[in-house]
Amino acid sequence: METIMYLIRHGETEWNQIRRIQGHSDIALNELGVRQAEQVADRFQGETIHAFYSSDLSRARDTAAKIAGNFQSSVSTRTTLRERCYGEWEGLTYEEIRERFENQDEASCGIETFEDMQRRAVAAMTEIAGSHPGEAIVVVSHGGLINSFLHYVTVGEQGTGITRIDNTGITIFRYVDRRWEVLSVNDTDHLKA
Repeated sequence: METIMYLIRHGETEWNQIRRIQGHSDIALNELGVRQAEQVADRFQGETIHAFYSSDLSRARDTAAKIAGNFQSSVSTRTTLRERCYGEWEGLTYEEIRERFENQDEASCGIETFEDMQRRAVAAMTEIAGSHPGEAIVVVSHGGLINSFLHYVTVGEQGTGITRIDNTGITIFRYVDRRWEVLSVNDTDHLKA
């Protein structure tokens, strides 16, 4: 039996707006992010959704809560759905990183490797989907994690370094016979209403 997963990036935060790296930092939705969460929640009205999951960080959790609220459902949070850990880079812009860490590699700054994040993403998505055969589920996470998972599913044709995932962009996957398939990527039509 197939599982349909709606994988959604959280709404906008102030740090998104000014291009500061968030990683595991718990940054709240800004005013636009709250509106985006309401808009993506409205997009699911009339759908049948069986379960709701999110990262435990407030920007994802609050976005998921808006969607789940329309279904009088709760959200199950998972630390495994967090954004990549950026260590000493968190809270900085890319310009600040270039100035402060010019000659340091990522590992020395405490940054989670892409491969570790991707393994974490694949394991989390597969465990969640495997728990809901024949159902439709919503998972709210972060741009880097979503892109790493998309990169895995498409064997590098889409995802990290290729695909942009906008705030509250919806990427839909099908999981059947222990295999993943992409149905659509970064749908933001709900933001145009």
